[in-house]
Amino acid sequence: MNFRENEEAVSPVIGVILMVAITVILAAVIAAFVFGMTGNVGTTKTVAVTASQNGNDFVVTYHGGADAGTLHLLKVTAGGNTKYCYASETDTGYTVPADAGTTGHEEDKKIPLGAVIELSGATAQRDHVLVVGYFMDGSEQVILDNYV
Repeated sequence: MNFRENEEAVSPVIGVILMVAITVILAAVIAAFVFGMTGNVGTTKTVAVTASQNGNDFVVTYHGGADAGTLHLLKVTAGGNTKYCYASETDTGYTVPADAGTTGHEEDKKIPLGAVIELSGATAQRDHVLVVGYFMDGSEQVILDNYV
């Protein structure tokens, strides 16, 4: 018995299809790097704040996070008012000004954990609170966008 007349099977066809698929995927990856499609993907910063309403005031509390050391400024907007809590670079390091809602932290080099920012203008209805963080690498990110 001799079965040599039909030894070709599906294997060569599958091999060619796999080689074409690998070539197409490789070309797509190289094109993504060459045309700069991966260059503008930013990283998400991890910083936490909470907001609550206390009578006619909004109370925003800073809780820190993995990127707390690179946070330069918090901009809080609520009830039509805006207030900033920031660490400004000086010769001696970073300081938090007294009008930002914290005092006694001049020796710290970042916004202190537990810093409280209070804004007036709350109403009896749910009000929109927006907190934007500005980081030392020049990036900015919405940290809290909520109704309280």
